Amino acid sequence: MRRPTKVRTATALVTVLVSSLAVAPFANPLMAAAEQAIGPDELGATEPTGADMPTVGGNLGNQHYSALDQITKRNLDKLSPTWRTHVSAVAPASDDVGQQTTPIVIEGVIYLDTPNGGVVAVDGKSGEAKWKWVPEEFAPADTRRGVAAGDGKVYTLADGDRVVALDQETGEEEWGVQPTGPNGESLGNFDRVATVYHDGIVYAHAANGDRAAVAALDATDGSRLWHFFGGPSRGTVFTDVNGNSVDAGATWGPVLPDGTDCALEGGSTPWIHGAVDPELGMYYMTFGNARSCRTSQDGSQRPGDNLFSSTMVAVDAVTGDYKWHYQSIRHDVWDMDNVHPPTLADVKIDGDVRKVVFYGSKSGHQFVLDRTNGKPALPVVEKPMIQDSRQHHAKTQPFPKERLLPECVAWQKLDPKNVPGDPWRAVPNYNGYQPDKDGNLVFDPDSYVKADEPFLTYPSGQDHRKGCMYDPQWDLPILSTTSQNGGADWSNNAYSHKTNLVYYPYGTNPVAHWNGAAANGQRAMGQYQTGGILAYDASTGKVAWRNHLGTDMSHGQGPLATASNLLFAGQIDGRLLAMDAADGDVLWDFQTGSGIAGAPITYEIDGEQYVAVFAAGSTNPYGGSVTQGDSLWAFKVGGTYITDSGSQEGPSTAPLSIRRPVSGAPVEGSTVDNTVYLGRSSRTADTAAARDSKAQTGMQPTHLRVPVGATVKFLNPGAATFPNFPNELPHCATQFFEGEFNVKLKPGEVYEHTFDRAGEYFFNDCTDPRPTGKIEVVLTPEDRPGALHFKPSQLDLSSRTGTFTGVRGLVTAVLDVPAGYRFDDFAELETPLGGTPIAAVRTESSRGKVVVQFRKADLDNDVPEGSGVPLRLVANFVHHGEQKQVTSATEVTVIK
Repeated sequence: MRRPTKVRTATALVTVLVSSLAVAPFANPLMAAAEQAIGPDELGATEPTGADMPTVGGNLGNQHYSALDQITKRNLDKLSPTWRTHVSAVAPASDDVGQQTTPIVIEGVIYLDTPNGGVVAVDGKSGEAKWKWVPEEFAPADTRRGVAAGDGKVYTLADGDRVVALDQETGEEEWGVQPTGPNGESLGNFDRVATVYHDGIVYAHAANGDRAAVAALDATDGSRLWHFFGGPSRGTVFTDVNGNSVDAGATWGPVLPDGTDCALEGGSTPWIHGAVDPELGMYYMTFGNARSCRTSQDGSQRPGDNLFSSTMVAVDAVTGDYKWHYQSIRHDVWDMDNVHPPTLADVKIDGDVRKVVFYGSKSGHQFVLDRTNGKPALPVVEKPMIQDSRQHHAKTQPFPKERLLPECVAWQKLDPKNVPGDPWRAVPNYNGYQPDKDGNLVFDPDSYVKADEPFLTYPSGQDHRKGCMYDPQWDLPILSTTSQNGGADWSNNAYSHKTNLVYYPYGTNPVAHWNGAAANGQRAMGQYQTGGILAYDASTGKVAWRNHLGTDMSHGQGPLATASNLLFAGQIDGRLLAMDAADGDVLWDFQTGSGIAGAPITYEIDGEQYVAVFAAGSTNPYGGSVTQGDSLWAFKVGGTYITDSGSQEGPSTAPLSIRRPVSGAPVEGSTVDNTVYLGRSSRTADTAAARDSKAQTGMQPTHLRVPVGATVKFLNPGAATFPNFPNELPHCATQFFEGEFNVKLKPGEVYEHTFDRAGEYFFNDCTDPRPTGKIEVVLTPEDRPGALHFKPSQLDLSSRTGTFTGVRGLVTAVLDVPAGYRFDDFAELETPLGGTPIAAVRTESSRGKVVVQFRKADLDNDVPEGSGVPLRLVANFVHHGEQKQVTSATEVTVIK
């Protein structure tokens, strides 16, 4: 479906934020070379790709930039699909869906991971499969992020920590190895990470394991050439190109009394692929957070900077010899590591052309480093940090002078007029920010955070934790930004030679840390999980524009830039976007029918430019709400591919869980007397462990479903409910973000609230904010057979241009409504193919009827052509002050 607006949200709950600065053409001294299409044999780190995109980063510097310019803003309305291949249907067929891979293309053939972990080669012009490999003697890997090719082979990963080489022409296995150290020691778990090839060497990264390494393998037979561990051995001194020396192992503190060396126990894994600079002869790799000795959020047993965690390391690409490192976070206890694929570029800074690498992701900022020596090419400041004496925090942390995303969460007033509010808004009660009588979130020094005060040291001018970067935590939850699932996480950058902008996809997902938090931090339940893309000037670091698209863009939704000043990016809701690279406006979009968690590619065959994307779904951060798939789509100007529905697009995907869901399935209110117990981990257990719960499930039930008009009781259970172990503390029910109610109850007290409108009402506790619940208030539809009809009843969804962008105009539905029913605020159309109902664009009430209009472009891909197509209208009304819902269905004829 195609909306006529240039910029729009993925959900009505999220406000589009677009800020623009004028972007002048970049006078790149290498521009003449940049205009030439570079073939795979001449692939370098900073030259744009041409007819092919031979690596998952486009070129060896992960620029995701192509010199192709046939697809432009002028002909974008003619860009349409030319073929679609369901890769799981290719023999040997499977029923697997979901994958995070970015394809590569060489001499017109696309190579990519399949959902079941195999590899498939697809003709880039026809979409026909050339071969498909699935291992027979061992299992495939599951989650994958891309293959590499070179020396006549394709390199992939498989189960058992295997690296496998396949014949590029036939897909036959050439070799398979399980890399180990020279004495047979484990190098970690080789899974997930894309492989990289250059000049006879395959670079493979171990994404997990007690100790994980980057390994360089001989492309001929897979034999190990060298490896580099993120957790270094004690006593090994590294001296960089600047003459600085460090015993990296010693930065993990002393060996523990039981003999444990924290550097060797876990963490510092290189879980994204690196970049190669053939001219400098260096390989650049990023290592993840420290997570050894107890947990990732407990640094008490590993005092020191913990090298090479949260660090970029440059080594000799052939020998593996250390060159330099840059640590972005010292002593990381937040899982805020910066593991974007490193992006290399030659840019002009203060009048001089500098060889730089862009480094940073989760932290919401990027360091622009000189890639010859690791020193900052753009200013970095050392900011003093709040310290917790139990954690051994570093006194300062490095911050780029120019920040890309907010450094702190926003504590916004609870108010129905302020929903959803700032994308970085915080859930109430965390960090002691509790609502006053007007709904303003105000810091309460006597709240739960008071217990940490004896251990905290504040920089001058600070006296409490505001939810900012690197706020310390111990065993109490402290909310901060960006998070282990926020910032840019593992999506790639793109760098444009035309605009000199770096394109940075991001997610917004504030997180609460404490030592026992699972998954390296708890994203606060009930918060909005959104995101977008921004662009910043590579020469200054200043943000040029930001488009907050409304869905998370930090988990594989990396952009692709082209020489025609277009930016292509996929979204997890299934849409492929084409944006103006100069200002971020959305110019074109296409619904693929399944979530996108990989970067688009572009290539040229027989003089025609194509754009392709793999839409296979994923999970982060929306879990099972993401629509999975297995479709490789290719587009060109004038493409004529038509789906089974008669539309060129796939059906709309299922709704995403934009708000972080609570734990537990819905419980019907009638089964529990419409009563929620506050501060209890069980509705029945009269035990000490169950009372005054601080668990995320400390509201019982966590998810209560009631009809509109129901009265819900919130009870702090006392001795009358649990005679042996009643609650001893007061507990709150703070509703957010509307501020519908906020009560504090002593043990035995009850509060009643009547819900007169449908919706989701999240609430949490002030005693400890982790317990979170949701009241789902629903309407029982009144079905009115025969009340719905369309004018005309034959829906003409044909295109004026022959492509999906030419489907224009409105469809008009008329619903007869009972006397006294006044239209409220909601009307949508349920279709036979779409996963999400279609929202109305216009409604009008007149004489017992409601006229509702929908865009034809929205309807096209969600209905089949032909007669007897069922459509159902759902609309909300108010009758005598009560909210009502009316539905009616009819059948229509659809022409395409």
